[in-house]
Amino acid sequence: MNSSILFLVKETPVIEVISNLFFSILKTGGMVFISCFFAYLIGMPLGILLNITSKKGISPCKWLNFILSTFVNILRSIPCLIVVVLMMPVVRKVFDVATGEWYTIIIPLTVTSFGFVARMVEQSLSEVDKGKIEAVESLGATKLQIILKVLLPEARASLIGGLAVTLVSIIGYTSFADNIGAGGLISDIWRFYSKNTGDFLEQPIFWVMIIIVILIVQVIQEVGLLISKKLDKRRIS
Repeated sequence: MNSSILFLVKETPVIEVISNLFFSILKTGGMVFISCFFAYLIGMPLGILLNITSKKGISPCKWLNFILSTFVNILRSIPCLIVVVLMMPVVRKVFDVATGEWYTIIIPLTVTSFGFVARMVEQSLSEVDKGKIEAVESLGATKLQIILKVLLPEARASLIGGLAVTLVSIIGYTSFADNIGAGGLISDIWRFYSKNTGDFLEQPIFWVMIIIVILIVQVIQEVGLLISKKLDKRRIS
């Protein structure tokens, strides 16, 4: 039996319940943070390109922006579950298995998320004061210098806020891990319900798992908001 669902049996010893709950949290963390890392690895450069090639960007290019925007829009319009199905051959090619392991959901989560990340980054960079960009341009700065020295530093508060939003969104996407047996907290909540439909609301472990998910989301949101406020130079002390 998969260790991630042992604690779904009500007769399981408390120590075993705690142990399996701990590993379920670790699996969820692995899915979320690894997927988020790769989503930003792809999505951040894409978002920068979307911003600088836009009509008001530092290097307007209508045709390239149109292609990138269309690609991102199409990607974002595909439901997560369909992405999971479409990515199964790729997952099998990479991991030699497409279902049953927590890491098999990482590629689908990355594909689902990087388009969202690209739009978040594009929006964050568009908030940078145009006057600062023009001032640096007048000094002869290159496009790369403007990106590295002005756009990204000035948008860092918004980028951190976007990172928190992305992490929370990916946590929600992990619910689809159940469809391929990848496990995780949200998947385990559903499995517990499906095995205890008559009295699931009376079982403490059911509420413990829900509270843990809520706490994780709240911590991510509050930390992201705190860091974002600390970095936001526009705020008046």
